[in-house]
Amino acid sequence: GTVLMAGAVNCAFASAGLVTGGFSGVAIIVRHFTELPVWLISALLNVPLFLFAAKRRGGPFLRKALTGGIFLPFFLALVPEIPLTGQDVFLAALFGGVLQGVGLGLVFAAGGTTGGTDLTATLLRDFFPGRSSAWILQLLDGAVVLLGAGTFGIQKALYAVVAVVVTSRVIDMMAEGLNFAKAAYIISEHAEELARVLMKRLNRGATGIPVRGMYSGRQKNMLFCTVARKQLHVLKRMVAELDPSAFLIILDAREVLGEGFSGRNKV
Repeated sequence: GTVLMAGAVNCAFASAGLVTGGFSGVAIIVRHFTELPVWLISALLNVPLFLFAAKRRGGPFLRKALTGGIFLPFFLALVPEIPLTGQDVFLAALFGGVLQGVGLGLVFAAGGTTGGTDLTATLLRDFFPGRSSAWILQLLDGAVVLLGAGTFGIQKALYAVVAVVVTSRVIDMMAEGLNFAKAAYIISEHAEELARVLMKRLNRGATGIPVRGMYSGRQKNMLFCTVARKQLHVLKRMVAELDPSAFLIILDAREVLGEGFSGRNKV
């Protein structure tokens, strides 16, 4: 994960002057005035943070913080700074945002931390007990973005906001799962027949739920089923053929765990 984050900084953000927050963003600003490498500035920024963390939280917390705080500067030094996006700042925001989002998603999934403002927010929460770490982190990263605006201009700062939005969206996608499926509710007079055909043609199970129409007062069965996106058009055609008057509701299912989906056999 930290390799991808380093790639986002070295191959997109640094060359384009995009400051998206974090210690890497501060390092990009400092490098603009000192010409010191980003990895070195990032590492130096983490030193007082580690000392403060050791004093406030002790050994176990410090070991976890060191893992993230050391690996990112290490990979920043290892990954060559190649401006893959050229002079296209918008492409840098998109490409860097995706890389950084995937990297952070992997780090968060492993229960790790990247150090920097992430760790700073956790430590500052001791002094602001009424605020969450996420709120403090947003405040810190926002301040870094503003510093970037003062250094590289408001237009670059706006592109940096685009990168932050892309990063957040990619992190959400990784946390929620990439196995997008469709959930369907089918209210029909022929629910049992529909369920049989559904299980036979699509190899999908269905759950029957007793419902009552509030206008007519009649008892009916509502089917609930989950299908892969590529099966959706077959489901719609099947319902239309068997019961044109059926009421069909289709919803997005971000992640489905179980037989035939993620966790066992993917479709």
